[in-house]
Amino acid sequence: REVIAELVVAVQAEYDGGHRGDAAPWLAQCQAWRERYPLGYETQEGTLAPQYVIERIGAIAGADATYVAGVGQHQMWAAHFVKYERPKSWINSGGLGTMGYAIPAAMGAKVGTPDAAVWAIDGDGCFQMTNQELATCALNAIPIKVAVINNSSLGMVRQWQTLFYDGRYSNTDLQSAARVPDFVKLAEALGCVGLRCDCAEDVDATITKAMEINDVPVVIDFVVNPDAMVWPMVAVGTSNDDVQIARDLKPEFDDDDL
Repeated sequence: REVIAELVVAVQAEYDGGHRGDAAPWLAQCQAWRERYPLGYETQEGTLAPQYVIERIGAIAGADATYVAGVGQHQMWAAHFVKYERPKSWINSGGLGTMGYAIPAAMGAKVGTPDAAVWAIDGDGCFQMTNQELATCALNAIPIKVAVINNSSLGMVRQWQTLFYDGRYSNTDLQSAARVPDFVKLAEALGCVGLRCDCAEDVDATITKAMEINDVPVVIDFVVNPDAMVWPMVAVGTSNDDVQIARDLKPEFDDDDL
């Protein structure tokens, strides 16, 4: 704590003295990596890719919207596949990993910017922690829009169990049979509009319908592929040099990159 306090004073002194860091070379390097390793995702016939859903939300809602996320795979995909063009348009709990963050944060964002569309991009696990606050939204005319990326599991933990525990899934399956809870019925019970989408052909129409409803909150249950994974990732106990850009696939860094 003392070191940080002294560092703040030292940095401020440098700044006051007219010293400015030149980030141009680093930004250029980051852009080169983006071009060499562009974002992408696999699709599986008969299932809905969560990345595609989030990509389309960003495209249809646009840069004027505010986007909020919970914690998990959906959070990483929202960071990757929505194109943010404004400061403070992307709000998420990036530090302590607070599951259940999206709904209350979206409420605050909507109250603060009532004329902007506010999308809470949430996972089905996170959503079940704070979805009761939708009643507050309905009663107080806070018409947020919620995209539940429903992979029927705690996806981030499930991904690790897939990759490092040979698919021995423990306490990650949330909906192995029936829809419990049924998010559409739950939304309606809380005074919201409930929608469901489970195929790529209906994604745009469902998002557009949600955008047209501005007097009550809207919840969309996007039923997505449970096997979709977040990339890149760094396995536990390894160096950032061991980052994987896909399963068992590492980037080929030049010596100058490291």
